[in-house]
Amino acid sequence: MKPKFLVVFLKELTDNLRDRRAMVLLLFMVLLYPVMYGFLLNSLITRAGKPEREGIELVVIGGAQAPTLMAQLKQKNVIIRESGPMTEQAVTDLLHEHTVVAVLKLDKHFAEHYQAMRPARVELWFDSASENNAKQRELEDVLRDYSSGIASGRLLAHGVSPTTGLPIKVQRYDTGTNASRSATFLGALLGMLFLPVFICCMSCAVDSTAGERERRSLEVLLAQPASALELVVGKWLAASTLSLVGVTLELVLTHAVLRWLPLEELGMSWRLSGLDLALLCLVTIPLALLAAGLQVALAMNAKSFKEAQSTLSFVTLLPMVPAMAVPMLGLTTASWMYLVPVLSNLTLLRELAKGQDVGWLPFAMTFFSALLLALLSVAVASRRMQSERYVLSV
Repeated sequence: MKPKFLVVFLKELTDNLRDRRAMVLLLFMVLLYPVMYGFLLNSLITRAGKPEREGIELVVIGGAQAPTLMAQLKQKNVIIRESGPMTEQAVTDLLHEHTVVAVLKLDKHFAEHYQAMRPARVELWFDSASENNAKQRELEDVLRDYSSGIASGRLLAHGVSPTTGLPIKVQRYDTGTNASRSATFLGALLGMLFLPVFICCMSCAVDSTAGERERRSLEVLLAQPASALELVVGKWLAASTLSLVGVTLELVLTHAVLRWLPLEELGMSWRLSGLDLALLCLVTIPLALLAAGLQVALAMNAKSFKEAQSTLSFVTLLPMVPAMAVPMLGLTTASWMYLVPVLSNLTLLRELAKGQDVGWLPFAMTFFSALLLALLSVAVASRRMQSERYVLSV
C-alpha cells in the first residue's frame, strides 16, 4: 500500500502536468533566460572583435601635413578618407549618419607649429551617442602614442633622455585569472538563474491550497483517512518537484551555453565542471523545498485565490535581492553567506565558477540552512490546515 502522502503527491503532480498551458509557460520561462544570456554574451563577443575585423573608418582633414601620423594610423587598421575643409555643421551631420567613427581635423598651421616645436592642434570629432566607443578609444590611443613618440624624439635630439620625465615607472601585474574575471562579470546575471525555483512551483502551490478551497474540493480531501501533515507533505513535494525540475533544467542549459561560447575573446572563461554542476544541483534541492514550502504556507493563509497569487508574486522576487545587493554593496565572500538561502547558492556558484576549491563545509551549510527553513514552513502549513478557520476561509 502506498503511503498516503505519496498518493496526494501523485494526484497533485498529475493535475498540474495536465494543465498544458501552464507547463508550456513554465518551460518558456525556463528556456528564456539561458537563451537571452547566450545572446547577450554572444553580442558582446561579436562587438569586441568587430574593430579588428572591420577596421576603423576615419575622415581626415589636412592629413597631408602629418604623413607620419597617417602612416601610423594605417598600421593600426584605420581606414583613412581624405577630405577637404568642412564646417562644424557638416562634420556634425556626417557623424550623425554613423558612416564613419570620427573626423580628424589638423589645424591649418599644424606644419608651422610642428616645425617650431610648438603644440600643433589636432581636433578629434566623434559622436559619443553612437556604438563606436571602443573604436574611438583606439583612435585616441594612436594619437597619444604618436604625441609621446614625437616628445621622446625631441628630447633625444637635445641630448635629454626621455625617461627624465618619468622618475617612477609602475609595472602592473594582474594575478586575476580568466575564471575569476568571468565570475565577477557574470555574478550579477548568475543570480537570476535561481528565479525559476520560486516561479515553477507557484501555480501548484496556489491551486492545491487556495484553489481547492474556492472550488469546495478541500472538504472532500480532508474527509479522507489522511492526516493534515500527510496532505501538506504531498502538496509540498508536488510543488517542489516542479521547482526542482525547472531550476535544474535552467542550470544545465546555462552551463551548456557558457561552455559553448568563446568567452576567451572577452578575457574570461567558464571553469564549472560536470561534477561541480551536479553538486550545485544537489544543494539546490533544499532551496526548491523551501520555495515550495514557503509558498504553500503563504497561500494557505490567503483568503482567496487572487490574494494568494498577489502574495506569492512578491515571493518570486526574493532571488533578485541577493543578486542585486551583493554587487551594489561590494560584499566579499564570507562564511555567513552560506547560511542565507538563495545567497548561499549564488555565492557557491560564483566560487565554483572561479575554479576555487571551496571544500565540503559550504555545500553542507547551503544544503541544511535551506532544508531547516523548508521543514519549518511545512510545519506551519500543516498546523494551518488543522485549523477550522482555514477550511472556512476565515
